[in-house]
Amino acid sequence: MNQNTEKVSPMSNEGRNAYVIRQLTDTYLLLLKEKPASEISISELCEQAGVGRASFYRNFENREDILRNFIGQMFGAALEECFANEDRQLHEQIGAVFSHFIDHRSFYQLLGERKLVYLLKDVLTSICGPKPEQSKLEAYASAFVSYALYGWIETWFARGMQETAEEMAELFRNQGM
Repeated sequence: MNQNTEKVSPMSNEGRNAYVIRQLTDTYLLLLKEKPASEISISELCEQAGVGRASFYRNFENREDILRNFIGQMFGAALEECFANEDRQLHEQIGAVFSHFIDHRSFYQLLGERKLVYLLKDVLTSICGPKPEQSKLEAYASAFVSYALYGWIETWFARGMQETAEEMAELFRNQGM
């Protein structure tokens, strides 16, 4: 019997695993609102989430992996959608990326407050960064775009996310890219 993720039985391994990941993610985000990541132990996280340490280590190597996974799902899907539409000009795609951050402002502000914005770089470069199959020109161009975009995002977060998505798109367009 072939099950998709929407119809997975809660008692299946997949269902239990999805539950564990969701519990750990939700709990970690709540704890991050209270204190820095360095003050959250895996034992505390597991106890608060109501899951065992073995369940944690079956899914993650460390606490940052929880956020990488969450960012990968949330930001990764938005990023892929933004760059999938090849009819849009690059500055419009950049505006859509910044719209995503505005739509999820509280989460990204939490990342900024806890000095965890760098985790975005991993997701960004995995989607937009250089790939082994690319030619050298494509690889360097991909590296330029992904790291430049990360630099803009990091600076925008550090400046308090003051500019609108439209302003960020216009600033990018004025760079002549």
